[in-house]
Amino acid sequence: MADRQAVLATIPISTRATIRQATHDDLSRLEWGGEFWRLRDHFRQTFEGQLAGRHLMLIADLNGYPVGRLFLQFAARNPAFADGSARGYLYSLHVMAPLRGFGIGTHLMQTGESELADRGFTWATIAAAKNNPQAIQLYKRRGYHPFKADPGSWSYVDPDGIEHTVSEPCWVLRKRIAGIKGDAPSG
Repeated sequence: MADRQAVLATIPISTRATIRQATHDDLSRLEWGGEFWRLRDHFRQTFEGQLAGRHLMLIADLNGYPVGRLFLQFAARNPAFADGSARGYLYSLHVMAPLRGFGIGTHLMQTGESELADRGFTWATIAAAKNNPQAIQLYKRRGYHPFKADPGSWSYVDPDGIEHTVSEPCWVLRKRIAGIKGDAPSG
């Protein structure tokens, strides 16, 4: 019986994901088998924003399937997050649970920062829930520093037409991503 419990084979698993811009075909696959079905309309709206040049949806693609995501917003209602010229906002960073710890989130962030810098932004901002120390630690390792607290209130409508309000107090963190273009953002 002990022999049956022994490791019979070792399977090498590659995590060589490609970071690319989202396509329309990705939208349903971003629901990850139903885990994020409630965000279907949010994904669609963000994609429409990408088509209009207000957002960018980055996908970590592994063998043709989106296993991670990071969205960028170039201007927001709250200019502390994104002001359209100096500050851009990274949000909705998520990597499938079994693939965390392989650097996919870090590569998504690096690519997002590069995309912002290429567009002339000087600062990147990102929010982390106060009760998510892993995210805060990742962002600090990437050079981000908290500069303000935010109530983290937002809402979305799920595919059944039900509105959900999210209240997730967070820290807003920022990082200089490009040479001096203007003054540091005010907190």
